[in-house]
Amino acid sequence: MELRETILQGTIQAYNQKGLKFTMDDIAGILSISKKTIYTVFKDKEDLFLAMVDYLFDTIKEAEQRVVENPTMPILDKIRAILGVMPEVYQDIDFRHLHSLKDKYPKIYAQVEKRLETGWETTIMLIERGIEEGVIRPIKIPILKMMLEASLEQFFQRDILIENKISYAEGLNEVVEILVDGIAVR
Repeated sequence: MELRETILQGTIQAYNQKGLKFTMDDIAGILSISKKTIYTVFKDKEDLFLAMVDYLFDTIKEAEQRVVENPTMPILDKIRAILGVMPEVYQDIDFRHLHSLKDKYPKIYAQVEKRLETGWETTIMLIERGIEEGVIRPIKIPILKMMLEASLEQFFQRDILIENKISYAEGLNEVVEILVDGIAVR
């Protein structure tokens, strides 16, 4: 694993231990490297955070691609999986503390928003295919996209998950189930 990715993995560990209050010293200690080594790759904590956002979203996109390429998975299952994709490596990350990101790190929050709002081509293609195959009723896809984006942004803007003792993965799964299945008992 290259140094950049090693540092990003160490950052995830530090975040899991200390939330947004982790330091470069924490990362250096976890990785048993010097802080100076970290600064050869990242100029500061904000630069590291921005790289971590892209790293996390890129990994999510890779997981989405594996879902799409799975020839045995029915289209509706693919849609459900892609809307709630969470790579196994991130299952233990406590994303619930990201609600404080907007105030403390507005540039990083803006990057999270940007990544949430882009890269929907694969998901839209699957939904359109589901509509064509008749497993999804015709819907206004921009509305579905907006609903999911808004839900995830609320996870990052408020501490609703923490207050209700709901993990990020549970919250995401619930949002996807409601979006895909509705709330009516069938």
